[in-house]
Amino acid sequence: MKHLGTVTLETERLVLRKTLESDYEPMFRNWANDERVTRFLTWAPYESAEQLKETYHRYLLDNQNRLDFYDWKIVLKGTNEPIGSIGAVKINEDIEEVEIGYCLGASWWHKGIMTEAFKRVIRFLFDEVGVNRITATHDPRNPHSGDVMKKCGLRYEGTSRQAGRNMQGICDVSRYAILKEDYEEC
Repeated sequence: MKHLGTVTLETERLVLRKTLESDYEPMFRNWANDERVTRFLTWAPYESAEQLKETYHRYLLDNQNRLDFYDWKIVLKGTNEPIGSIGAVKINEDIEEVEIGYCLGASWWHKGIMTEAFKRVIRFLFDEVGVNRITATHDPRNPHSGDVMKKCGLRYEGTSRQAGRNMQGICDVSRYAILKEDYEEC
């Protein structure tokens, strides 16, 4: 793989970009404080914008210039306010695999935004980074996340029972993947 880091990507409606110093307030307001968004994630809603700024936001800013770090803020064109994020949560160099995770503010659910963002990330990772395999997982109790994966061409590989933990406790984990050869056939 040829790591390029979090470069700016665009789609018809979206700009996917690095985290800005000023993003912590809209991140908090638009999704990081919302129990509906974090219900199936591994982290609890943040209690304040300041708490977010001093923890996760600081981590993003400290790491975002690394070439092997991929974390995009999802921004609607015409605004500069992030409404969600998508990025690599695991990278396995041995098999040229990247696992993607994502979240989106509830106000923007069911509008095709995450599918549009994920498809653009997939294209970037296959065409420019040279990834061979892209995976994503979700709690089966959150089928809409799995729907995004399917719409992006990922294939269901199975569900591991009680193989994860999220804000609901120990949970099953459904895994989806797309190979470069699958992508090239589309």
